[in-house]
Amino acid sequence: MPKVVLDSSVLVSAFLNPTPGGASYELLRFAERGAFALYLSEAIVAETTRVLITSTRNRSRYHYTEAEVAFYCRTILDFAMVVSEVPEVRGVVRDPNDDMIIACAMGAGAEYVVTRDKDLLSLGDHQGISIVTPEVFLHVLRSQPSAR
Repeated sequence: MPKVVLDSSVLVSAFLNPTPGGASYELLRFAERGAFALYLSEAIVAETTRVLITSTRNRSRYHYTEAEVAFYCRTILDFAMVVSEVPEVRGVVRDPNDDMIIACAMGAGAEYVVTRDKDLLSLGDHQGISIVTPEVFLHVLRSQPSAR
């Protein structure tokens, strides 16, 4: 079973577009069913919460409450494993805020980071960790015999 880190861009997208067929939403459904092992850090969950709560654009467009955000993040943590020992990583990604995603993946021993972040995607891979879009990772999952 692949070990995977979903970054906050994917988690935010899944929250805002919880429709079957949406790649980010589908990835959470696969994780919930155990098709891959989902790893997150407290920092990734905190960033997801912060982005959803402080984005006036998202909140006005999608009309959700802080309570709904809190419930969503708690629900994800029901089937994700939290990486508590995250190595210090600096200068891997152009945006220093993205280093926490790489650090979580390294701490988890993950094979994949799934993201929509262009800075992370520009790496392609880092120390054996493939960095891919949700659509690419869905293709990987669907090509596995156990996912059919």
